[in-house]
Amino acid sequence: MSVLSFFTWCENSSLAEAIRQSRWLFPAIESVHLLGLAVIGGAVLVLNLRLLGLGIKRQPAAQLWRDTRPWLLGSLAVMLISGGLLFTSEAVKLYYHEAFWVKMISLLLATVFTFTVLRKVALADPSHVRPLWCKAAATASILLWSMVGIGGRWIGFS
Repeated sequence: MSVLSFFTWCENSSLAEAIRQSRWLFPAIESVHLLGLAVIGGAVLVLNLRLLGLGIKRQPAAQLWRDTRPWLLGSLAVMLISGGLLFTSEAVKLYYHEAFWVKMISLLLATVFTFTVLRKVALADPSHVRPLWCKAAATASILLWSMVGIGGRWIGFS
């Protein structure tokens, strides 16, 4: 089965049809999706600002990681589920849309980066991590998650 065949199958599903036919379902799902993006953006930003030395300085980065992790995981789950529902309703259109692929690649990279590199930097003993590494990891994280949001807006406005 090719990727396009899979996208076509998704778009022809009864779930996708129900979303397309409903007057309120797509906007409601999209609202939940954007709320998930806002929550993950806030959690990522709090941690990254701390790593940049601009945020909550009284709390160690390791504690901020532990405090924001449930929000990161929960909002990521909300985004993936709601995004999957939105995807089904216009899958073939998205297959041909460059912004969709930018967003998906950015989402994959941002997620992997956050739960590997950023996690390692945040949990490391501050005396063993150079400030430049903290700043580089935080900057890369902000750029990756920004690309997820930009890709999503690009889909919505083009």
